[in-house]
Amino acid sequence: MESNGKPSTVQVVLLATTSALTAVFYSVYKKRTTTVARLKEAKKVPIDQDLKKYLSDIPGRCVPYAVVEGVVKSVKETLNSQFVENCKGVIERLTLKEKKMVWNRTTHLWNDTEKLIHQRTNMVPFDLVSHDDAITAAVRVVRPLDSAELDLEMVYENFHPTVQSLSNVISYFISGERPKGIRETEEMLRLGESVTGVGELVLDHNLVKLQPPKQGLPYFLSRLDHQSLLSKQERGVRVWRALTLVFGTAACALLLLLLWRRYEHHRRTREERSILREFKEQQRRRMLELNVDEEAVSPGACTVCLSQERSCVFLECGHVCACGPCYQALPQPKKCPICRALINRVVPLYNS
Repeated sequence: MESNGKPSTVQVVLLATTSALTAVFYSVYKKRTTTVARLKEAKKVPIDQDLKKYLSDIPGRCVPYAVVEGVVKSVKETLNSQFVENCKGVIERLTLKEKKMVWNRTTHLWNDTEKLIHQRTNMVPFDLVSHDDAITAAVRVVRPLDSAELDLEMVYENFHPTVQSLSNVISYFISGERPKGIRETEEMLRLGESVTGVGELVLDHNLVKLQPPKQGLPYFLSRLDHQSLLSKQERGVRVWRALTLVFGTAACALLLLLLWRRYEHHRRTREERSILREFKEQQRRRMLELNVDEEAVSPGACTVCLSQERSCVFLECGHVCACGPCYQALPQPKKCPICRALINRVVPLYNS
């Protein structure tokens, strides 16, 4: 805190940062809360023989936000895993990431980082069907890659370490980057996987479709059941609420601290001005008692005897207002004649 009571640049930046983070976390928290509320209100529609009739009888032949649980089934083609035999699916995601260590010049530590080199996603049309093989009804999943949670299974993972050599080690220390290797993964949504879809359920030309909902609601395709998906979202809400409370409390505490210090500065300033006015009034009366003309008194004269030059610096207040004999004559406990602060020690003042 600066002596004038104004907050420093660091404190202003800290207050602005915590306030901004609180606003961001609160925004995410409110959005997640809305998502959980809509997930609870979403209508669970079973995949059965009456599905098309049910949709054709409701207005617009559409359920704006529905929960559908079923088994993944390909429409025509399937995708074969490039690394695992007899592994078939409808969505395949191949990812290459470079793992390396980067030297942090501030902490003087090597930190692990990961850089995406390449990612490709392949997809074929697929349906969600009932767990009962006797039921022929199906729900076509539209634009699955637009889902907020595309829950794919990791079917293959391999790490290819970087070959180390003496020249490479030297260049790593010069550049501040030390490659560790390439991480290769394959994720798939496999045939026969149980999936919970949450979105807009619509009957379109005798084809039941699950597609991204309108009004900005999240679209889900998860291998969790509805209740587990809801519990996961609720845990996320609790995390964002905790972050909002922590950073909000920190921002409020910092703001109150700055306001309190500002108030204390103004209070001390008022007290000092009041003491100074009182001191000047006492000095004026002292001059009248001694019958001394104010203009005849030197600006550097002792404020007690008004005759000798000031020669003492009082600490910790820092006032220079008395000569040595007058300081010695002050009653115990010795206090500054101007501000009434206790005098811890005295430093002689030498005028050159």
